[in-house]
Parts: sequence; structure tokens; C-alpha cells
Amino acid sequence: MKKIIVLLLLATIVKVEAQTSTFAVSDSLFAKGRYKMALKVLDEGESSFLSNYKKAIIYESIDNFKKASFYLEKAITFKDDEKANLKLAKNYRALGQSAKAIPIYEKLIAKDTLNLVLKYQLGKMYVINRKPKKAISTFSYLVEQDVNNANYTYYLGLAYALNGQRDPMINSFIATYKKDSTHLKAIKRLAKSFHKLQDKDSTQLFVDKGLALNKNDIELNKLKINRLYKDKNYLEAVPLLKNLDTIDKKETYSKVMLGRVFYNLDSLDQAKKVFTKLSFIDREDYTALTYLGDIYFKEKNYNKAMMNYMMATTRGKKARDAEYYGLARVFYELEKPKMAIKFFKKAYEENISNYRALYQLATMSDDYYKDKKIAYRLYNEYTEKFWRKDEGMNNFVRNRINEIKKDYFMRGETLK
Repeated sequence: MKKIIVLLLLATIVKVEAQTSTFAVSDSLFAKGRYKMALKVLDEGESSFLSNYKKAIIYESIDNFKKASFYLEKAITFKDDEKANLKLAKNYRALGQSAKAIPIYEKLIAKDTLNLVLKYQLGKMYVINRKPKKAISTFSYLVEQDVNNANYTYYLGLAYALNGQRDPMINSFIATYKKDSTHLKAIKRLAKSFHKLQDKDSTQLFVDKGLALNKNDIELNKLKINRLYKDKNYLEAVPLLKNLDTIDKKETYSKVMLGRVFYNLDSLDQAKKVFTKLSFIDREDYTALTYLGDIYFKEKNYNKAMMNYMMATTRGKKARDAEYYGLARVFYELEKPKMAIKFFKKAYEENISNYRALYQLATMSDDYYKDKKIAYRLYNEYTEKFWRKDEGMNNFVRNRINEIKKDYFMRGETLK
């Protein structure tokens, strides 16, 4: 019996020494960058916590997070090790599988409730995985523990946003800004939040603060440009648009806006160049052709205007009422009222919210047809749907309805 025990002990010692030798060899090879040879040595040995853990480290070092996760999962079956669990959670996050990391962090925090680093990482995962109530609870606790940490209040703001709590969200972002006036993410959130609230002054305040930190930020530049365009400060928008075009070459926003700015500045040749180039860059963006139609219309080159509007209607897949409206204007200028009526009608059918198209359809029908019943019906449709849109149009429509009614009454005819 004693001999058997001694033999078993000797076998265990030999086995441990063999494993130790295997690990030493693989570690040496890995240290020299021979990771394939290191993996081969580990594969030849017996599967254990340490062999799987070492394989995971090797795969993690070459950013193969999928295999690293696989071997960490295997390692944990041998021993529920804290370090291995933490590595597994990090690899899940690297794979974009943060939902799988959440229970690991929750388990680790249950064992160490004072670990603020783990709580912070867990809170961020709650935000990523749209668990606002858990995120709010986590970051509220973290803010209490460290009132000066700007990131805690920032993520608390994101959690409130997910939970649909606008005022607490804005207050959290403001608190973040007060703690760190260079926190660009919070500044951008504030700019966008105040923009949604249509608070022009606050929006511009934070847009300017953000651009002072990063003049090439695309979102902030767009907010600034849109405001300048709305306020008709076209010249001020030009250098911003040219700069944005060099930063964001793939997007067509800067080209479209630059063309529109030149158009509004009556720099028609420059606008034409921009929209002609844009029509070739983005074959699906038919609005460039619409703008070219508008330019040629402005230049009284009605044939070219018609050609561009026509091409836009065939290329466009969304509502093409602007293009049909443009064609109608061309035919009106060419003194072809029947064709103008046809395209005003198509514009309105394409977009039944286009009150200008309905108004033009009604007035042209009134002028063209002897039978005023068509115009009368269209005028009434206008008043029913758009009586608040334009005071001048509304007054004209009401007067014509009354005049038509009076005329038909005097003739003893009824209107339907």
C-alpha cells in the first residue's frame, strides 16, 4: 500500500513538473513572438485552467477575441478565477457582446461592492444595452462617491436620455460641463438638446464652445451652418462649408449646402458648378438636378430648366413635388397653361402637403377654364386644408370663392 502511495506521489510530481516545463517553454516562445509555436506546445499538454488561460492571453495579444473568449470560458470550467472572469468580460466587450459581459461584472461586484472601476464599466454597459433604470441607479451612486468626476455625470445624462427624462438629462450634461469645460461629448449633447428645444441662443453658445475645442467636429459644424443658413448669413457659412468639405469628403451635405448658399447669393455660375459636380458624384441624389433646374429658370433658360427638372423626376424615388412644381413654372413662362396645370396637379398629387402647388393649380384652373366649378372645388380644398399657411393666399382664395358663388347665384345655377 505504501509503495502504491509513493508511486502515485511520484507520478503527480512528474506530471506537475512536466506541465511546469511545458508552460516555461510556451512562455519563452511567446515572449519571443513565436506565438504559433507556443500554442502548439500548449496543445500538446493536458488541458487545465492554466493551459487554457495562457492560450487565451496569446489569442488576446493578436486581437483574436473570439478564440480568447473561447479559451477563457474553458479555463473558468476548471476554476472560477476572478482575473479570468474579468478578462472574459473585456473580450466580450471587444467582440461587441457587452450583454454577455454584464452578468460577469454583476457577479464580480457582488463580491467587491466598493470597486468603483467595475461599477463604472458595468454602468456603461447598462447604457449600451439600453437598461436605463439600472444605469441611473449605478451612476447616481458613483456621482455620490466622486462628485468631481465629469464622466459619471455624463453617463448619468445618457441614462436619463434613454429613460426619456429630458430635464434631468440636460441638468446632468450641464453638471458635466461645469466639472470639465473641455468635455466635448457633453457640450455636443447640450448643443443638440437645446437645438431640439429650439433654444437658439443656448444652442449657439454650446456650438461655439465645442468648435473652439475642435473646429473640425462634423455635427457641430452642421448645426452652425444650418443656423447661419436659416438666418441668411450666407457669406459667413461659405468658409465653414469649404472646410467641412475637406473633412467629410464622402458626405454630400457640404456640397449641397454650398450650392444652395451660392444660389441664394446669386452666384449662379458657382452654384451651377457645385450642383453639376454633385449630380455626377451621387447619381441617386436627384435634388442636384432640381437646383440646376432652378438656376436655369432664374436665368430664363427654360429649355435647360425643363431638361433638368425632367431628369430629376425620372431619377427621384422620394416625393418629387418640387421637380413637378418647377416644370409647371417653366410651362407657365413658356405660355403653355395646359401643361402648367398638368404639372401643378402632379406636384400636388406627389405631396398633398404642398399648399403652393394646390394654390397654383386652383388659380391657373380659374384662369384657363370657363367652367369655374373646377377652381371652386380646388379653392375650397385649399381653405379646408391650408387656411393658416399664407394670409395673402388665403385672402385671395376667400374672395374668389365668394365671387364664384355670387356669379353662379346670379345665373341661377347651383354649385356642388
